[in-house]
Amino acid sequence: MSKFLIGWILGLAAPLALALDGEAILRQVDRKLNPESYEMYRKLINIEPDGRKKEFVLFTVKKGRDKMVALFLDPPSEKGRATLRLGDNMWLYIPNVGKPIRITSLQSVVGGVFNNADILNLDYSVEYAVEKAVEEPKIYVLELKAKSGAVAYDRLKMRVDRASLTPIEIEAYAASGLLIKTLRFKDVKDFGGGLRRPATMETDSPLHKDYKSVMVYARIGTRALADEVFTLEALPRAGELR
Repeated sequence: MSKFLIGWILGLAAPLALALDGEAILRQVDRKLNPESYEMYRKLINIEPDGRKKEFVLFTVKKGRDKMVALFLDPPSEKGRATLRLGDNMWLYIPNVGKPIRITSLQSVVGGVFNNADILNLDYSVEYAVEKAVEEPKIYVLELKAKSGAVAYDRLKMRVDRASLTPIEIEAYAASGLLIKTLRFKDVKDFGGGLRRPATMETDSPLHKDYKSVMVYARIGTRALADEVFTLEALPRAGELR
């Protein structure tokens, strides 16, 4: 075989060997953001065009890739409410109302720009497949497609910091191509246990002009949890998890 032919074959193989594994990058992003099973405290702030704010404090536990419970601690009018997510299914429990009610990913239990999918977010690699991955000087750009019609956004365009493998910005799109919202990740902080991630996530939307919502993470830590925690029967007792 001639040296020319060998060089041509190697030249074809090189781009394949260097191709980005977008799915592996996305799985690393998930683990950089959260332990697989954890407990977390965070504050959600809705900011209206006139500057008025409404704040919520939530305690959240998650197990594996598809189980999550979030308990409202503040304001007093919301205290005791709890939400449960199992895969694509979500419920809201309101004290003294009766059994939990079904809610959808596009609704919002807090109002504002964040919807239930943002608040009760699963790993991105659970809901999305990577269609394209591009390497730029300081970032990776991942183009993601929803794995099912039950996911809140049909497509995501995620910009990931190459050094930390944490997201910088995510654009969320409808199936029509309409930009629904932009999520921006800021204030990288050491949460201990090897977890270093953005402590603030902000969002705005062309569909909600001049409105803004902010999520501030105060504490995140690993925690082992029983499967029984993530059931409708246990949801009224979510306060006992703290």
